[in-house]
Amino acid sequence: MSEKIYAWMLLLYPASFREAHGEEALQLFRDRARHERGFLPTFGLWVDLLVDFAISLPREYGYDRPALAGAGAYGRSHGVPSFFILREKLPRVDALFSGSVISLAALAAVWILLGYPGNYAGAGIASGQSMGSSPYAPREAPRTGPEDIASANSNSAPADWSLNAAERQRVIEGAIANLKAHYVDRDVAQEMAEALRKHQQRGDDDLPMDGGAFARLLTSQMRDVAHDMHLVMVYSREPLPDHPVEATPEVLARYRAELQQDNCTFKSVEILPGNIGYLKFDSFPDPSICRSTAAAAMASLNRADAIIFDLRDNRGGEPAMVMLIAAYLFDHPEYMYNPRENTTEKSWTPSPVPGSKLADKPVYILTSGSTYSAAEHFCYDLKMLKRATLVGETTGGGAHSGVWHRIDEHFGMGIPETKAINPFSKTDWAEVGVEPDVHAKAEDALEAATKLAKGRLQEK
Repeated sequence: MSEKIYAWMLLLYPASFREAHGEEALQLFRDRARHERGFLPTFGLWVDLLVDFAISLPREYGYDRPALAGAGAYGRSHGVPSFFILREKLPRVDALFSGSVISLAALAAVWILLGYPGNYAGAGIASGQSMGSSPYAPREAPRTGPEDIASANSNSAPADWSLNAAERQRVIEGAIANLKAHYVDRDVAQEMAEALRKHQQRGDDDLPMDGGAFARLLTSQMRDVAHDMHLVMVYSREPLPDHPVEATPEVLARYRAELQQDNCTFKSVEILPGNIGYLKFDSFPDPSICRSTAAAAMASLNRADAIIFDLRDNRGGEPAMVMLIAAYLFDHPEYMYNPRENTTEKSWTPSPVPGSKLADKPVYILTSGSTYSAAEHFCYDLKMLKRATLVGETTGGGAHSGVWHRIDEHFGMGIPETKAINPFSKTDWAEVGVEPDVHAKAEDALEAATKLAKGRLQEK
C-alpha cells in the first residue's frame, strides 16, 4: 500500500521528470522500505519523503529546463553513464505555493493511512510494479552497467517540433527493416512489423507528438508483441553519430573514479553467526577496474563454512565479472555460457582460483524482482549447475543483449540479437525471470537462507 501511495504522489510531477526518474525513485523507496519496517521507521521514511516532495515539486515545475540529449550508444558499444546539469533558477511563487499545499495534503493523507491498521505493516517492496508512467512510457529495462548505456530516458528529451507524416513513416520503415534483419526471434520480428503497420493504418500514430513521445509510442507497440524490455526506440534531440562513439579518456577516468568511490558497488562483506559468509554487491562491475575489489571481498569469505551472495539489489553488469566471481566456487574450469557471445574460452570459469577454499562450500543466492541481467546470468547458471540454492523472489527477466542501430539523425533502436540458451535447460530467463529454489519475500530472504545454511552445516 505504501508504494502505491508514493507512486500516486509521483504522478504530480511533470511527465518528463517521471519518465526520466520515476522508476529510480520507486526503487529507492523500495530499498528504504525494505529496511525501515514498523510504524516509527515507516513514519520517519514518509516524513523524509514529504519534506523532499515539498521542496522538489515546485522546483520541477518552476525551473526552466534545457533539453536532455539522447543516447549515443546501446548494448555492446563502449561508453559510460552520462549526467546532465539543470540550469539553476528560482521557482515561481505560484509553483512554490501550489507545491506546499499539495505536500501538506499528502502529509495528512499519509498520516491517516499510516494510522489505519494493516496499511503500514510490511511496507516492503512490490517487485516490478511501476505506476508512475504514462501509457507511452512503459517500464524501461534497468541499466546494467557501462555496456548498456543507451538510456531510454533520452526518450523524454523535449522537442520544439511535431513529427510530420513523412518523418513518422521513415522511422517506422526503419524500425521494421531493423527488426526483420536483426531481432533474435525472426517470427516475433515479423509479428512486430505487422503490428507496427496495423497501428499506422489505424491512425494510432497520427496524433501530434514530438520525437520523444513517438519513440515511446513505438517502444510500447513493439513490446506489446515481444514483451522484451531490452527492445527500445530512442530519440535524441541532438544528431546521433553514424557509429557508436568511443568514450574519451576523460570520461572513462571519471567513470573509473566513480566506481572506485562506490567500492565497485560491493556494499557489505561479513561473517554471520555460524561461520556463514555474507557478501552483498549491487552490480557486476568491469573487472579491469574492480578485479582487486572483488578478489578482496572473496578472500574475506575464504574460511567461511557456507556463503550467501545478496543480489536482491543487483542490476547486472559485465559477464566477465560473473565468470570471475563464479570461478571461486569450482575446483576445475566449469562451463557457464555467456549470453552475449558464442562459446569461447571465455565461457569457462578460470577455476581453480589459487588459495580459494570455497569450491566445496554450500552457496545461497538472495534474489528479488530487482535482480536483473548479469545478476540473473550468475543465478541461472549456478542453479542449472546445482551449485547454488536461490532464495527469495523470481528475478526481473532480462536475458537478451541489445545492439544499437541508427535509423536517422534523431532516431535509433536497441535490438536484442543474441538469445541466451543454457545447454542444460535448453531455455533462458527472458521475461519470465529466474525462479528461486526457495520462495520468500525479498525482505525475508536473508533470514530464510541463513536458516537453510545452518541446517545444512548441522547435517554435516
